[in-house]
Amino acid sequence: MDVKDFYYDLPQELIAQDPLEDRSSSRLLVLDKKTGEMQHKVFKDIVNYLHPGDCLVINDTKVIPARLIGSKEGTDAHIEILLLKRRENDIWETLVKPGKKAKPGTVINFGDGLLKGTVIDVVEEGNRLIQFSYEGIFEEILDQLGQMPLPPYITHRLKDKNRYQTVYAEHEGSAAAPTAGLHFTKELLAQIQEMGVKIAHVTLHVGLGTFRPVKVSNVLDHHMHSEFYRIEEDAANMINETKKNGGRIICVGTTSCRTLESAAAEDGTIRACSGWTDIFIYPGYQFKILDCLITNFHLPESTLVMLVSALAGREHVLTAYEEAIRQRYRFFSFGDAMFIADLNKEGVRAE
Repeated sequence: MDVKDFYYDLPQELIAQDPLEDRSSSRLLVLDKKTGEMQHKVFKDIVNYLHPGDCLVINDTKVIPARLIGSKEGTDAHIEILLLKRRENDIWETLVKPGKKAKPGTVINFGDGLLKGTVIDVVEEGNRLIQFSYEGIFEEILDQLGQMPLPPYITHRLKDKNRYQTVYAEHEGSAAAPTAGLHFTKELLAQIQEMGVKIAHVTLHVGLGTFRPVKVSNVLDHHMHSEFYRIEEDAANMINETKKNGGRIICVGTTSCRTLESAAAEDGTIRACSGWTDIFIYPGYQFKILDCLITNFHLPESTLVMLVSALAGREHVLTAYEEAIRQRYRFFSFGDAMFIADLNKEGVRAE
């Protein structure tokens, strides 16, 4: 399977640079995963595609302001770091720019010495282990000094930090937002629950590997990044009960999907668990638990386009993307959404 099979040509001006004023007024491309049939809607119309007894699975991770700008002690050279994974004793695995200025022993000052970091080691892929020293509570200092780690294709500065968080973000730890969830408002979620749709919370802390391009030509040679996930007992019970009663499992975003598929048993059941996952879903994969997916439009040749293609078929997905480009949909993190389902089997409520 060649990476080039997942390429499409996207005009730069269709990359959404800013979030919409109203989260739920994004456009929604509905794709039938069996036939490839498409419908053009707005996001709040999602209620017409949900049924009582369904279960919506959302990822309640919270993005930390993981981008820190500092200066090297002794030379005042500008250094930018991105927090990736928390270890013990105030040590973080980080991405440092420029890396050559951050050899082991280097001390970096942030916020006039409010926070100090010492490079203690260089690990896999050139990432640096940095031990931080500070007075007070690390999270509060980070909130004061850190910036949201927006993806590299977003060049505009974000006016409101909260617009890169879902309205249900709860557990801190992500370096990127689970962006399919950005379309939901509290009002829309309440309306969905009132319809008799269950909402299950899972947590997967999104890593920067989400944006890492696939650099090998053969898809099967790609090494996936690992991310931490957790599923609590109440969510596992809710999902199992939904399946048992014939309801659908509708994942909000590829992160919720990867969480469930990582934890699912072969018989499609799930239990409370936590751990690290490096699951890589590409065409040929048999979904154990997911029925439908709400997702954004993803980068060409990315693992996420491959995941969506595993669900709806590569031809259907790329045809839908071409149509979205023709219709001037907005792409990527702050862009519009897709709903992928078997429409003939599952039907649509009368509006």
